[in-house]
Amino acid sequence: MHRRLGLKLDGQPGARIGSAALRMGGSGVATNASSAATAAALTATLGLPAVAWVAAVRLMNGMDMGVATGLGSFGFFAARWVSMMAAMMLPGATPAVFRRAYSGGRVRAVPIFVASYLAVWTLVGLAVYALYRPHETLAAGILVIAAGVYELSPLKNQFRRRCQQNVQSGFAFGLWCLGSSFGLMLMLISLGVMSLTWMTVIAVLVMVQQLLPAKAAIDVPLALAIVGLGVLIVIAPSSVPGLTPPM
Repeated sequence: MHRRLGLKLDGQPGARIGSAALRMGGSGVATNASSAATAAALTATLGLPAVAWVAAVRLMNGMDMGVATGLGSFGFFAARWVSMMAAMMLPGATPAVFRRAYSGGRVRAVPIFVASYLAVWTLVGLAVYALYRPHETLAAGILVIAAGVYELSPLKNQFRRRCQQNVQSGFAFGLWCLGSSFGLMLMLISLGVMSLTWMTVIAVLVMVQQLLPAKAAIDVPLALAIVGLGVLIVIAPSSVPGLTPPM
């Protein structure tokens, strides 16, 4: 019919209006996708950790016995550990989750990335449950010193740089961040694996190290302070609050 009427749509005002409408429609779809990705990333890195903090506080209440802390049944420990890891590790992963949300082009890329990231920390929990035993303050002090030494190592810095780079896989991102936070997690396990106080301190340090580049002016004093804490625990364990259960 268009041929019989001799109509040519190309280059006509109507065609230009239609093209503009298509561009506006495409822009609207892109905006909606961007908004959805932002909402998913914020929920994963801020909303979920907030819920996890509440759960961790409830589950860990009354469980801290310092170096003498027991882990209890596997099911109960797993629930506490996953809550702890979601609360501690997700806020510092915010940039990585946002990068994945936008590069993936789909909202569902966010939960896949976050779930695989948390899977790494869940596997760490399995290893902790298999290897951990209540221990003496001397062992705690030695492990804390080792954690401080690790903070000064080139391996730590290499893992930290990789943890801040663009990674498409949440599992790979988790492995890099595990290497970066290994010393700090060793501190938590040594001093009180169910301690809300140490959990908060370590969570802040992990987040700062995930978000900020390495700086010797900050990192070296921190590492030396950790070593000093370990020495203090070896020499005078009673001077460190919460390290031993009350008599």
